[in-house]
This record gives sequence, structure tokens and C-alpha cells, in this order.
Amino acid sequence: MKRAFCVFAALYDHSAPQAVNKMKLISNFKEWKFKSPPSYAELPIDENPAYNEPVAVKNAVFSKVPTEPLTGNLRLVCASEDALADLFDLDPQVAETEEFINFVAGKYLPEGGLTVSHRYGGYQFGFWADQLGDGRAHILGEYVNSKGESWQPQLKGSGETPYSRFGDGRAVLRSSVREMLASEAAHYLGVPTTRAAALVVSDDHKVWRDKSYSGAARQERAAVVARVCRAWYRLGSIEILDKRREPALMRTLVEFIIKHHFPSIDVEDEDRFVKWYTEVAHRNLDMVATWQGVGFTHGVLNTDNVSVLGVTIDYGPYGFIDHYYESYVPNTSDDMGRYAFNRQPQILLWNLEKFALALEPILSADQKDKIKEVRSTLEEYVTKKVLETYLLKLGLKEIQDGDASLVEDLLRLMQDTMADFTCTFRQLAEIDVKDLDNTTVLETKWSLNKVREAKSWGAWVDRYRARLAKENVSEEERRARMCAVNPVYVPRNWMLQDAIADAEKNDFQKVRFLLELFRKPFEVNEEAEKLGYSAQPPSWSYGLKLSCSS
Repeated sequence: MKRAFCVFAALYDHSAPQAVNKMKLISNFKEWKFKSPPSYAELPIDENPAYNEPVAVKNAVFSKVPTEPLTGNLRLVCASEDALADLFDLDPQVAETEEFINFVAGKYLPEGGLTVSHRYGGYQFGFWADQLGDGRAHILGEYVNSKGESWQPQLKGSGETPYSRFGDGRAVLRSSVREMLASEAAHYLGVPTTRAAALVVSDDHKVWRDKSYSGAARQERAAVVARVCRAWYRLGSIEILDKRREPALMRTLVEFIIKHHFPSIDVEDEDRFVKWYTEVAHRNLDMVATWQGVGFTHGVLNTDNVSVLGVTIDYGPYGFIDHYYESYVPNTSDDMGRYAFNRQPQILLWNLEKFALALEPILSADQKDKIKEVRSTLEEYVTKKVLETYLLKLGLKEIQDGDASLVEDLLRLMQDTMADFTCTFRQLAEIDVKDLDNTTVLETKWSLNKVREAKSWGAWVDRYRARLAKENVSEEERRARMCAVNPVYVPRNWMLQDAIADAEKNDFQKVRFLLELFRKPFEVNEEAEKLGYSAQPPSWSYGLKLSCSS
């Protein structure tokens, strides 16, 4: 059976897996070097010597900022073997070395490195928040691997920068574990995403955090996660230049991004900005369709948390749905449900509208009109993408009349019966379609057994069978398609909380097991089954939410 990310790649080119690296991997980390200078050195970099004091940066895309290394006894919590080998040409055993651990902790910078923090702004919960920027993150350099791909490692939790507003430039273990696991899991679920290479924690370096904003702050251990992306530009990277009236720099930045990250667009094309906006929009809407397909809710979908590359970025108070609820909100700070699961496509459209407005200073009147025309097509575009995603989850490929209601009615049945999102779709794939009204068979599938309690379950099953027949989908083909895109395992909050509790006692076994498990989320794992990872979630996990500090 093909892995699901291969299937999704056919729909969404931006998540296509890379070829296996045949080059001999680097086993001595001291031999690993950055490209010098990195391509981003072509852009304006502010060199204010007071690098760790908050300041309104002007006429720059980055600030040159050294890392503030973790202190005390350092421990490697985990490392992604695939990210190290496939992206960085590194033998995974390198992760256990002192040099590599010091690299993730911000103590060691390989040859060719240039540490910078990125300047951007953003709309947060619908309101302009002005300058934001990398308040606790440092881009270290640019590595060109043996396949000719450029990747930028970024440390998160590596100290203060000019963009540190209220924090201390640090991240804690629990939030870092969540980011590490979600980044890698999303990749193998077929979601376009930033990656995570490794996570290091200090025994002695402590920071204060008020986890629930209750006034009861406590000390937690500081940690750093090494994230990886081709580039870190966001919608807010352009918005800040609009708000600060820096159109010349905006043009420079957009030209640079097109040249280095959008090779399909001719840099000499008169309408290159229009084509760039169109591709940024489509990439992000393709991405949100994959979110809806795996039940992922970002939690803080502000414009500063949306990448122009169309990859998932900034895993904070996210959540994967357990029992289906269309208005699921994982973030305690989102009182109004602005970023609820079912609103994510609309929020991306809202963000893209603000993005279009930000670009106007470098657009001609004709180009503004063309982007307006593009925007008029985006709602239909994302609606179709989401529907295609759900149809594939049901083993179907062709959009036909009545398909939207077929999907919506199933989701409504799941919501009414508190059935599990992930397990319902997976269990639909695991049994023969002729047994969908067989009580004896359904009783062996805990989530489907909940759905069948709905009065209209039988009528839905009849419609589903008729729809399969209409497309002439064989049972073998249906189940193969469905098993390829409906995972057995996703990073549920309760699983992560359990692993974090052990990690805080320096037992990293569960974190490492989850990292390995999520490499193959579509395959049944015996150990995971013993741990109940595809069983009904424990009662204490229902209603579990996270704060932005999570």
C-alpha cells in the first residue's frame, strides 16, 4: 500500500516527498557547513548592537542577532532521523554527539552561519498588532543538500531578539515537544509543513510560565527545537512593510521571494506579482484542505502565522479533533471561536484579502484589478478542494451532484453521536461496505458503532453505496484508497500530554516512540494499540485545551 503522503502529493504538489538520499551521509558534524553567504544576506539586515532590546526596526527584513545558548546540563529529547538524513545529509547518529546538541542549544554555529531574526507584523484575532517578528527564534544559515535543495534551520527558544515583546526569548519543554511531534507527524500525514530536526532541553536553565494565565506562574525547564523550512516569510512579512510605508523594500522582498522560492514564475513577467499572489493563495488553500481532511485545527491562524510558501507554521495551541465537533476550538484564548475547525478555510480567505491589500503599494491599477478577479475565485476554489479531500476519504474521486450533502450528512451524524473523527473514517475503510448495516460487525468498531446509533445512519449508508456504484468503485479499490488517506494515528492532545509528563521527568521514551509512530500513521502498530492510541480517548481528555504558551 502506498503511503498517504504520496496520494496527497498527487493532489497537492507542495507536499511531494523527496527522493531517497543516495549520497553518503555526513557522520562528523564538524564537517557540516552552511552555504556562505546565505541567499537571505542579499536582503537588508539591521545590525543594531542592542540586539536583545525591543525596538521598532525600520528598513530591514532581518535583524542580525546572536543566539543566547541554553545553559546547564543539556539533554537530547529526540531527533528526526528522516529530517537529518533527507534534508541535511546527516547520519542520524550525529544527533547524539556533543557538537550537534550544542548546535541545537545555540552554542555552536557551523561554518558559513549567519544568525538573524525575521521582522514581520500581523493581524491577530482580526486586529492589526503592528510589529511582531521572531521574538524567540533565530535562523542559523542556509544549507544546500546533495539534491540541490536549500533548507534553513531555525532555533525556537534560543534567546531574546529586537522582536521580543513580553517574553524572555525562551520556549519550555511542553511546547517544544508539541511542536516537534506535530511538525513531523503533519509531514507524514500529507500536510504541507515546516519540519523539526531535533529537540534539546536543559536540566538547569529555568523560565517562569503562567500556563493557564491564572496568575500562578511556575518555573519550567527551557528547551530549544530546531525547525526546518525552505524560508520563513509570512503574510505578515509583507504587511509590516505596507503599514510602515516601505514600498521599495516590499518590492525588493517580493522580487527576492519569487526569484528564490517560486521558480515557476518568470521574474521578468509584467504580471509576476499577480501570479505570485495567485500561487500563494492556492498553496495556502490547498494546505487548509489537508487540515480539514485530518481534523487538524491550527488554533492561532493570524496573518503572521501564515507562510507565503503555503506550509503549516507555528504549532502552538493546535489540536486534532477527537469526537467530531465542527466548531472545535483547541485554544483557550479563542473565546469567540474565530479559529474554530470549520472556520479555517474562511479565515484563510480573510487573511488572503488582507494580504492582497498589503501588496497594493507595488501594484499597478490593472494588477490590482487582476488580483481582485483572482480573489473572486478563491472561495469556490477552496470549497472544491475541501470537498475533494473528503471524497477521497470516502474512497471517491469524481465530484458529482449531491456529494457535498453526502459529506455534510456524515459529519452531522458523527457530531450528533459524538463519534471520533479519525477513527470513524478509518473504520469505514476497514470493513466491507456490505457490512455497514451489520450490527455484529459494527460492534467491533467502536466509533462506527456510535454513528450507527443515529436514526438516519441506514439512509446514509444506502446513499453511500449508491454513490460508490455510480462511480463504479470496486470494494478493493475503495478500501485501498481510504486506508491510504485515513490515518490510524494522529497527535491527539492526550497522547502528547502523557508523553510530556514523562519527558518532564527525563523519560523521553514516549516522545521518541510517538515520533517513530507518526512516521507511519497509516499502519497499525502493535505497541501503539496496547497503549490505546486508536481506542476511545480517555474521559479526562475531552475538552482538553491549550493556551498560547503551550
